[in-house]
Amino acid sequence: MIKANDPSLHSWIEIDPESDFPIQNLPFGVFQTADRDPRVGVAIGEYILDLCELGSRGFFELIDFDPNVFHRPSLNDFLAYGKPVWRAVRNRVSDLLRNDNDEICGDSDLIRKCLVLQQAAQMLLPVKVRNYTDFYSSLEHATNVGTMFRDPKQALLPNWKHLPVGYHGRASSIVVSGTPIHRPKGQIKAPDMDVPVFGPTRQLDFELEVAFITGKETQLGQSIPPHEAEEYIFGLVLFNDWSARDIQSWEYVPLGPFLGKSFASSISPWVVTLDALAPLKVKGPVQDPKPLPYLQFLGHHNYDIQLEVLLQPENRPATSVCRSNYKYLYWNMHQQLAHQSSNGCNIQVGDLYASGTISGADKGSYGSMLELTWRGTQPLQLADGSERSFVEDFDTVIMRGYGQHHGIRIGFGEVRSRVLPAV
Repeated sequence: MIKANDPSLHSWIEIDPESDFPIQNLPFGVFQTADRDPRVGVAIGEYILDLCELGSRGFFELIDFDPNVFHRPSLNDFLAYGKPVWRAVRNRVSDLLRNDNDEICGDSDLIRKCLVLQQAAQMLLPVKVRNYTDFYSSLEHATNVGTMFRDPKQALLPNWKHLPVGYHGRASSIVVSGTPIHRPKGQIKAPDMDVPVFGPTRQLDFELEVAFITGKETQLGQSIPPHEAEEYIFGLVLFNDWSARDIQSWEYVPLGPFLGKSFASSISPWVVTLDALAPLKVKGPVQDPKPLPYLQFLGHHNYDIQLEVLLQPENRPATSVCRSNYKYLYWNMHQQLAHQSSNGCNIQVGDLYASGTISGADKGSYGSMLELTWRGTQPLQLADGSERSFVEDFDTVIMRGYGQHHGIRIGFGEVRSRVLPAV
């Protein structure tokens, strides 16, 4: 068992039992305050532990790395040290926060300098995203979409059960939780129109996804087998892959997603490490037909992470519109990374790989408005009495996720985004 995952550990910091950030989690992020420039921190309860402050005071001197990497506006330089350092730092932070360790808690001045209330901090994008791939790995989602837009008897395209389908997205428009997005504009052609028009999307949608971040590079021509993927993956974030369905459906043929996807994607600010998620491993769906050898991966390779989406109109209560689970994915992250690199594509530190919409078997677990309202034909009833076929201006979309093992909650916080009118 990984030392910092010990369920018997308790912190000298008081932590609400329902907190996403107990001592067994310790996710990494980047923050700033009025008196602190951008730097790396770890979430613990309602606080941020300032790793830059601790590094400057020699608390990581026994670990073979330069702690100045914590005085950076992204995690990239820290990630480049690799898994042995990631694990050593997380274990050291766990030791410092244990209720039987007084290295910090015995010094009231140090506590004031190294602990920051999350409410008092501004969270920044945790990594400088080098490359971004979006997969399409939920069997239920792919089947629903294929049923809507193609023959229900042949909803899946012939390649779908043989490889993790994906596309390269736009890294520059990935933003951190709390960043508002503007309704995108583009070409739209409804079925009853002879020619397209240009204007704001009428079918703005969210997509409930989870993304992993790589922290180890490969050389051009090198590939990663599934059983080695964990050496390259630092951790996971929640991911809202915003989509303009009417723009997407017109431009999609013949080359796939473009302007209907590239206008914005939102991620949660805390990166939950793969180490912290280890207790949540479960078996994934049975893959039939059996994948080709380069994609075969034995053992528990999915993660039991409960996911929820809430939709909140302006100045109104939020409504839970979806409850799903990361374990539903047909193609897991190990296979996704193996396939991404199978042609020799070089992997870089800070690459981000999104899962694709995560839907379950029942309607309440569908991870997009496209599915929840069945292409807008079955509007959702919200708590305030209003209806939604797609996301409207000034709506806020909130995504949350957590897993639980031995009574310990390992959570992601949330990714929250408000929609503003087109400009």
